[in-house]
This record gives sequence, structure tokens and C-alpha cells, in this order.
Amino acid sequence: MSNAVTERLQALRARMAEHNVDMIVLGPGANMKWLLGFFPHPDERPSLLLIGKEQEAFLMPALNAEGSRQNTDIAFHVWDDADGPDAALAAALADVGASSVKSVVVDEAMRADFALLVLDALPGAQHSFTDATLGAMRMRKGEAEYRELKMNAALADKAMRAAFAAVQPGLSETALADIMAASFEADGAKPLFRIVGAGENGAFPHHHTGETLIRDGDAIVIDIGARKGTFSSDITRMIVVGTPPEGYEEVHAIVEAAVQAAMAAARPGALAKEVDTAARDVITEAGYGEYFVHRTGHGLGVEGHEPPYITSTSDVVLDAGMVFSIEPGIYLPGRFGIRLEDIVILRENGPEILSELPRSAHMVTV
Repeated sequence: MSNAVTERLQALRARMAEHNVDMIVLGPGANMKWLLGFFPHPDERPSLLLIGKEQEAFLMPALNAEGSRQNTDIAFHVWDDADGPDAALAAALADVGASSVKSVVVDEAMRADFALLVLDALPGAQHSFTDATLGAMRMRKGEAEYRELKMNAALADKAMRAAFAAVQPGLSETALADIMAASFEADGAKPLFRIVGAGENGAFPHHHTGETLIRDGDAIVIDIGARKGTFSSDITRMIVVGTPPEGYEEVHAIVEAAVQAAMAAARPGALAKEVDTAARDVITEAGYGEYFVHRTGHGLGVEGHEPPYITSTSDVVLDAGMVFSIEPGIYLPGRFGIRLEDIVILRENGPEILSELPRSAHMVTV
């Protein structure tokens, strides 16, 4: 077992003790990836990592055992299709001290049938999700994680600049998206999403990039992300082709002011909902509150969307090391949309923006 995995398991067990958790059960997915650096092939066969107070063990389908053994030396309790998982699960649970389990944390992202398999084997045990234990650890990024996120942000800046250089009337949304994908791929990053919303398409926050042709007078929302390594990028910027649509400058200034208000509110000890309120109040006071139709931000890490969520109802207390987006927007149906998004890491004195790209619109002369 690597030193990093050992340290994370030790830190996780300290949190388990702090919150009176006897066992944590993870399925193949982001939580296991963060903890161990890998996860077995996910399918309908129960595959579980059981973490007790002193010992950990895998319930492992025979089909995945050999490949998974290359990534970990944690004990396997292997089962095959002919016999089913029940006996192997019982042995794995015994291995990690399940007889004394009174409180179990289950991975909120695992398959429901996997979770029920464990809960049925632990009658009477109280169950909860990972937010106070592993989830809380994932929200706080260390310096090595910061460096990888910063590197991914630089690749996104480069891809966005490629779009700035290529955009012109007559180019399709898809063609512009492909240019950014090529930039990512040339740098060894895997493109994850490319939203290009030209003109009135920009009023749909999650517009499906299509064959709409870019025209003179279009305001274009570009939201992109890619992954190199464990973590990924996420950034949204605006392009204006030719003469901006009526009211564009005013709305852009309002969204920028909302970003700045959220940045000012984001401090260790603040509640996530206070950051959302800071951005939302700016937009509401300017008369556009009904056109800000989503939360102010989301966490970024192993997953593109993960805690902390910067919403109007979140009581999560922000802490140094947390990484999240600040991305208010205004979406005017039939006209245009504006979203400005930066990923920040929260430092003791406030947010550090990972991107080096200004939030001002890129203006294209035609």
C-alpha cells in the first residue's frame, strides 16, 4: 500500500472515531478513486471496499480480481458468478469486525442494490452517508492536488484562447467546440464537455452544442472542461462577434459584479449559502433575479460536480483548501445569456482563482 493511501486511511479512521462510525462501505466510483487511486470495473456484480476501525477488505468479483490486484494489496474476498457474493461478503464483514458495528457509512453514489446487500447484513446498525468523513476530506485539497488543478486550469485557458483565435461568422458551434477539444487533446487532456451557445442559444445554461452558425452580433457562451490526471478543469467565458446585442454591456457588468461579490463573501468560516446570496443579491437588485436560474457554484475535484455546493440552502461551512466554482449568470430568453465562471481554491485570506484568463468578453471585429 502506498504511503499516500496509508495516510488517507489513517486520517479517515481518525474521522470515523470522531464521528462514532464503526465501518465505511464504498462502491466503485469517485470516493474509492480518491482514497485508493483506482476502483475495480463497475458493473452489476457487487464489488465493495469495507473499512473497519482497524482493518479493511474488498468484496471482489472473481472477474475483476486479477486486474485489481495490480493496484492494491488490500485483502480480497473473492466470489464468482456460480456461487454468488453472500459467503464472501460474510467473510469480508467478519474480517473488518462487523460483529460490533453499530454505525455504518455507505457511499451515497454506490448502486442501491449494493448498499442494501450490506445493510441487510448489518441489521440494527445506524447508517449515514460520507459527508462527515470521507466527503469532508475530499472537499479540502492539499498542495499536490492544487498543483494538478492549477495545471488543468492552464490547459483550459489555452483551449479557450484557441477558440478566441478561431471564432468567426459562419463557423458552427460544433466546429468551435472541436477546436477546443483538439487543443486539450494535444496537451494530453481528455475533453469532458464543451458548451458553445451562440446568440439566443446562450440563454440555455446547458445548451447542447449543435450546428447553429455563428453570426455577426452574437454573444457566445463557452463552457469547457477536460481532465489530465485525477482532476479536471471547468471555465466559462464570453465571446462577442461584431456589435454586441442590445443591453449586453449592462448585463455583463452585472454578472461581473455578482462574481466579485461572491468572491468577497467566500472566506473560511462563511456558509456556502452566504456566497450564493452575495451573488444573487447583486443580480436581483439589478432587476434580473428571475433570470439567474441556477446555483452560484459547485465543488471540483475527482468529480466535475462535487461538494461543496454553493447554493441558497447550503449550510456547509467553507474552509481553507476547498475548491469550487463561482459562476453566476443571467439568461434572457430569445436574446442571449451571460455566465462567467472561475474555479477557486479557498485560502486563509480568501479565494485564489486558478485561471489566468480575464473575465472580460473576447471581442471579435468583423
